[in-house]
Amino acid sequence: MNKRAATRAADARPLWHVNEGLSLFAGPLGRNARHSHSVPVFLAGLYECFSLRIGDGDWQRCRSAVIPAGLPYEFDMKGAPLAVLYAEPGRLSMGHLHRLVGDGRAERGALIGRGGEVSVLRQTYEGREGVSWIEDALGDLVGFAEARAGSVDPRVRRVLGSLRRNYLTFDCVPTAATATNLSVSRFQHVFTQEVGVPFRRYRAWCRMRGAIAAVLDGSNLTDAAHAAGFSDQPHFSREFRRFFGAPPHHGLANARRRRGAVVARER
Repeated sequence: MNKRAATRAADARPLWHVNEGLSLFAGPLGRNARHSHSVPVFLAGLYECFSLRIGDGDWQRCRSAVIPAGLPYEFDMKGAPLAVLYAEPGRLSMGHLHRLVGDGRAERGALIGRGGEVSVLRQTYEGREGVSWIEDALGDLVGFAEARAGSVDPRVRRVLGSLRRNYLTFDCVPTAATATNLSVSRFQHVFTQEVGVPFRRYRAWCRMRGAIAAVLDGSNLTDAAHAAGFSDQPHFSREFRRFFGAPPHHGLANARRRRGAVVARER
């Protein structure tokens, strides 16, 4: 059932799909150093199990995992393809993501499993027919998890919506706090409680997602970094490593958008 249908060339090309609700990376990876995300993620080995380490815990073998926002982890794929689904607040809750993990067990705040719902993501990685196919596939995955809009505080939800539409909307915490009629300290507390990471960390994720989208559209790393508000490419590269545990050229430098879909193009 898990036999690779994709060719060796297809296996070597990363797939990115970036939008305001669910973003997806799928492609071969090596060892990504310890890092954490600003949103919860679902990890799935597309064809085999992989090594995962949560925080300072022991290395373990698993097929899938759900990592909460802000929880440090690292993994070693040894060149095999991994799918990473990034779930924005209010799109998929942690409880719904947990339904995608098979035979799961709790591990230092994460959920790891020997099985999981990987077939849809594997078909998406192998198919690459276009953006509508990816959207439909992710919709099927959401349906499987029976996802519904989360009960995010409406004041925080308004800020999240503004950031997703334009990640440069709020340039600092006081500006965002004013928009919610909360004090700065209260806003920071409520936002972190609702989202799982502080406002500045989530805003940085929105900027990073925007920079990735610009690269996928054909911009070079320097132009994409400047457009997203990073001071220069080294600054962008440092932040990319902080978010993903690897430098940008691992999985991003050769990725482009074609016919509306985020696909990889061989050079």
